[in-house]
Amino acid sequence: SFNLYPHMTALGNVTLALRRVLKLSTRDANSRGMEALDGVGLTDKAGAYPGELSGGQQQRVAIARALSLEPKIMLFDEPTSALDPELVGSVLEVMRQMRNTGMTMVVVSHEMRFAREAADRVIFMDEGHIVEEGTPSDIFEAPQHQRTRTFLSAVTQK
Repeated sequence: SFNLYPHMTALGNVTLALRRVLKLSTRDANSRGMEALDGVGLTDKAGAYPGELSGGQQQRVAIARALSLEPKIMLFDEPTSALDPELVGSVLEVMRQMRNTGMTMVVVSHEMRFAREAADRVIFMDEGHIVEEGTPSDIFEAPQHQRTRTFLSAVTQK
C-alpha cells in the first residue's frame, strides 16, 4: 500500500494536501498535480483510481503526491520492495530523474545496481550499525570490511 485513498483518482490523491494543507485553489492544485503526474509519466492515469493502477503506477502516484509539495528532501524506505520485478524499472527511472534535477534523497534499498549508479554516498549498515560508508566506488569496488564484502558477494551473485 502506498497510502493512496482508494475512492480518489490519482489526481485527487496528488492534490488533496495541496488543497487542504497549502490551501491552493482547485484550479491551482490541479495544475500542480498534473505537473507532478507528468513528472512521473502518469498524466494519462490522472482519472484512474488506485485499484485500476499497477503497483509501480501506484508508487509513482505516491511519489508525485510528495513531489507536488515541493520538498527539499525525499526519504525512500525500500521503494521497490513491494513491486513486481517487472515494474521496478519504472520507479527507479523516476528516482533517477529526481536525482538528475538535484533532489536530495535518502534511500534505504537492496537495489545495489541502482545505489551504485545513482548514489553520491553509500552507507552499508548491519544490525542497526554503520559498517562502512563512502562513495559508490569505495563501497562496491574496494570495500574495507569483511561484512560488506560478504553482503555484496551474496547479493551480486547470479
